[in-house]
Amino acid sequence: MSDTSSTVPAAEPTHAWLITLQYPVPAGFAVTIQSGTITAASGSIRQRVYVDIRDWLTQQRPELAHGTVLFFSLEPYRL
Repeated sequence: MSDTSSTVPAAEPTHAWLITLQYPVPAGFAVTIQSGTITAASGSIRQRVYVDIRDWLTQQRPELAHGTVLFFSLEPYRL
């Protein structure tokens, strides 16, 4: 999946994310799993990064705006 970035210009990602959303479709519901990396500004909080990811996903796929989050993971981008 594509990368997103939070307030820091192009730099090495600081976090990897994974989100599973259930969203309405004419025949009921569909589920999508999206993932990527993000470069979070120093001092960023998890909630802000989550909102940035949701906003980015909604820009890419407007139908996800009304989705329900089934799973969200945000982990440091290192082993």
